[in-house]
Amino acid sequence: MGLEKVLAISGKPGLFKLVTQTRTGFVAESLIDKKRMSVSIHQNVSLLSEIAIYTLSEEKPLREVFALIKEKENGAQTAVGHKESKDKLEEYFFGILPDYDEDRVYASDIKKVIQWYNLLQKHDLLDFEETETSTDEEE
Repeated sequence: MGLEKVLAISGKPGLFKLVTQTRTGFVAESLIDKKRMSVSIHQNVSLLSEIAIYTLSEEKPLREVFALIKEKENGAQTAVGHKESKDKLEEYFFGILPDYDEDRVYASDIKKVIQWYNLLQKHDLLDFEETETSTDEEE
């Protein structure tokens, strides 16, 4: 499963997997507790594939940021937890993405990226290259 089917829903903790579309929205399943919920089209929902991190020169897609974290951590959970201090989070993120825009990327954004990475890693959903390759072959 690629990031195209992973959602962040405003006001709801964690990440969700898109299960199916309905007339009034869609059904999503929590990656944390596997509970399903109906999501209205009026709720603020973001696809992880559409999220990017500001750098000094461009916007870096979240997929690439996750790949950099995975490379640094050798596919394991991050060395820094999302509940660490602002300084530790920024220092860790600077080690991954040295040119991130410190004025536009807040500590809360870094917390989310680390939390999301750890959740995706826990559920073995970080193999983006395989998903992209199989999608290209199908077309």
